[in-house]
Amino acid sequence: MLPALLGLLALAPTSTLAADWYTGAAQEVAGDEWIVAVDAGATVTTNNSAFGTITATIAPVGNLLNDGLRVRLQGVAGTYSYPGAAVRQTVTGVQQEGTVMLGYEWIWQQAALAGYIGMNVRSNELSILDPGNPVVGTGLGVKVAADLYVNPTENTLFSANASYSTLFNAYYARIRAGVAVVPGVFVGPEATLLGDEFFNGWRAGGHITGFAIGPMKFSLGAGYAFDRIRKGGYYTSVDGRIAF
Repeated sequence: MLPALLGLLALAPTSTLAADWYTGAAQEVAGDEWIVAVDAGATVTTNNSAFGTITATIAPVGNLLNDGLRVRLQGVAGTYSYPGAAVRQTVTGVQQEGTVMLGYEWIWQQAALAGYIGMNVRSNELSILDPGNPVVGTGLGVKVAADLYVNPTENTLFSANASYSTLFNAYYARIRAGVAVVPGVFVGPEATLLGDEFFNGWRAGGHITGFAIGPMKFSLGAGYAFDRIRKGGYYTSVDGRIAF
């Protein structure tokens, strides 16, 4: 349930001045850079859930700075627990998921839009059998996803990421907006919707996106989290990206 998809690459069509692959901030780059981008992230909530993800986005032809085909490989793993109403005790779940998708990305000077379709395999194991939870076992589904990144102005940022799988009718959507506090670093609100045939919830908070540590760029988020079983709580998230 944790997607860690952060800013894509964008190249101005008539110049070597490209948008930063994380925030859209302009910088000089070589035209043959960034064939692969790797995103990693983790989210922890006070509602007893912790998930991590790693995603590789690959340009099989050309590079990530131009329009073209994309291959996306993603792995997700996490754990959660909840009070099982049917069994009258705490149920602990372990989830693992792998996804392979093929897509296409369109790049403009101030925006990037990508769409994907593929397959995902997901496994959900419970510590005890819970008749009230139908999301259990291992299955295969069709998965679609889309990413949008826009710099409406030089000092603003908007992004939206969404996915849906026919397996357990799982969905995820996250939007962010931001204003630059220093060049390339944005602060603003974020909101997330996520769920499946058993779980559903939402999160709302704030983020700081685009600060660098070595060759990686990072984003931190925190705020309020709500789900239908444990109700209100809080979340924290960290996401990072490296491209080569």
